[in-house]
Amino acid sequence: MRHIENKKLNLIRACIFDLDGVLVDTAHYHFLAWKRLANELGFELTPADNEQLKGVSRMQSLDIVLQLGGITATEHEKEVLANKKNAWFNDFVDRMMPEEIFPGVKQLIRELKAKGVKVGLASSSKNAKTVIQLLGIQNEFDAIVDGTMIVNSKPHPEIFLLTAEKLGIVPEECLVFEDAEAGVEAALAAGMKCVGVGSPLQLNRAHEVVAKTADFKITELAKL
Repeated sequence: MRHIENKKLNLIRACIFDLDGVLVDTAHYHFLAWKRLANELGFELTPADNEQLKGVSRMQSLDIVLQLGGITATEHEKEVLANKKNAWFNDFVDRMMPEEIFPGVKQLIRELKAKGVKVGLASSSKNAKTVIQLLGIQNEFDAIVDGTMIVNSKPHPEIFLLTAEKLGIVPEECLVFEDAEAGVEAALAAGMKCVGVGSPLQLNRAHEVVAKTADFKITELAKL
């Protein structure tokens, strides 16, 4: 029986983590920055509205925000608005401390690596490398892909397929950790298994859902 379990465990050879909402709550900083922009444009952005912005690119998020506010803008105006939002976000990020990483995440990553499982970061954020440096975890990953390296945002699978390629692992042997519906869809479209982090109702397409990233147990790899 032990031999069979070990064989199953080897089916997952890499774990790929999203950043915002999975490793750290930078998603809240994004929301505060988008909310400030919406207020400046004359309307309120709610937490429910913010669910639509998770896991998608900055410009796609801006399009959603403008649509919610019933606002049209030229490409130049959009660029100005996106840069303004990003500057506010960066102000929040620059004050981040290593303690802001979710409890148990670093231990989970190290346990996975100790088991011979490769670990990747796949974040649509263009600020991802800055964030992980501030958190002091930049050296924990075998591969890092951020928003500057892709053309298509989630739910397109590009970011996960590129991460798998950099890890040297086929998609079918990868497990993704995601907190957004678009991210779960992207993982499934890539042919990967997925653990949703958050609400079971919102992330019901994931193979497994946990309330917090650190709630995932390595023994679950064999079941996936």
